[in-house]
Amino acid sequence: MKILFVHNNFPAQYRNIVAALAREPGFELVAVGAPTSRSLPSVKLIRYALPKADISGTHPFARRFDIECRRAEQVLYSLSSLQMSGFSPDLILAHPGWGETLPLRSIFPKARLLVYCEFFYGAEGRDIGFDPEFPVPGLDGHIGLHVKNATTLLALEDCEMGISPTRWQKSTFPPHYQSKIDVIHEGIDTLRMRPNPHARLTLPNGQYLRPSDEVVTFVARNLEPLRGYHIFMRALPEILRCRPNAQVIIIGRSGVSYGLPPPTGTTWKSTFLAEVRDRLDLSRVHFLGGVAYETFIAALQVSSAHVYFTYPFVLSWSMLEAMSAGCLVIGSDTAPVREIIRSGDNGLLVPFFAVDELAERIIEALAQPTRFSELRAAARHHVIDHYDAEQVCVPRMRLLLNQRLGAPPPGGTCVYAPAGCNDA
Repeated sequence: MKILFVHNNFPAQYRNIVAALAREPGFELVAVGAPTSRSLPSVKLIRYALPKADISGTHPFARRFDIECRRAEQVLYSLSSLQMSGFSPDLILAHPGWGETLPLRSIFPKARLLVYCEFFYGAEGRDIGFDPEFPVPGLDGHIGLHVKNATTLLALEDCEMGISPTRWQKSTFPPHYQSKIDVIHEGIDTLRMRPNPHARLTLPNGQYLRPSDEVVTFVARNLEPLRGYHIFMRALPEILRCRPNAQVIIIGRSGVSYGLPPPTGTTWKSTFLAEVRDRLDLSRVHFLGGVAYETFIAALQVSSAHVYFTYPFVLSWSMLEAMSAGCLVIGSDTAPVREIIRSGDNGLLVPFFAVDELAERIIEALAQPTRFSELRAAARHHVIDHYDAEQVCVPRMRLLLNQRLGAPPPGGTCVYAPAGCNDA
């Protein structure tokens, strides 16, 4: 059986299912991705070149789509070479978010196509307009946001099925497509991400922390408002005032992953640090930047309270990983988090903008660690029961792939066939 994976940053969400399939006989696995893609054992990886393009003459509404089409062209070149080598996939798993799915149905019309439905952009009820501190885009911004969904909509038309990692993320898609979308999370390695009473996190200054210390952790790919960085920073002065032994670990880079860019020449990290700097003991606040995965694990294993805040947007793996590590997760009371955390059962929820309440919950967690032991255990059990990669998510995905292999592909004509195409 021949399976093709197409993802800008392969393996990304496909890491666990690829690893499982690679261990089984009878699968030929090929992946196509951008230069940032990483190889995996038993997978042939083809990296396409990222085009350099001048889009200054493109209409602002169409600039993203222009870039996506140029990327799709590079994917098409890679796929045509693959086709000429004799590879024709039975199944394609692809992420539509960067335009890479645009040529798939045309060049491989008989393959079954499953697309990853991560998020559908909208002007209401999601990340845009959620935070009153930041400007809502005007009419032009709303149109640009609408156009962001173009390649995803085309992929949903082409595919047999979509896969969303959470029910809430599925709910962001138009109702008439939701019947096409199943919910299967990619899964967490709960054996690797587990509590460790002997964990030790060494800081850049040589200091080390253990689970017996008072440690507050905050993790995001980039430190930005969409992930609640500004709320967390505003809570820190009171936390450090009330808990003189507390140490704060902040993991994340200084760029922007998803949200609005900061003012020119600044970063969100520096902007919100400057707001509270004169009220912080900075010797106890440790910005680690981007870290190796083993350092990330150690940080969670020594954590007394882990803060995960997010706008209504894509749920981060790090929240589930923190729960798997046995952290007390103090999360934002927003829809993506509520789907996983039941406040007082397997974690604590705080209204997103409630800075004082967030500080109070963290102070309580540091002052009375044994009070929350059952919540920590329940958090780990919840992830094991519902999100364990090996025991839950990968088997569900394997079952889905088996079922979908028997489904006929959508009709259509092969409109691009550099090596020939027979629709008969």
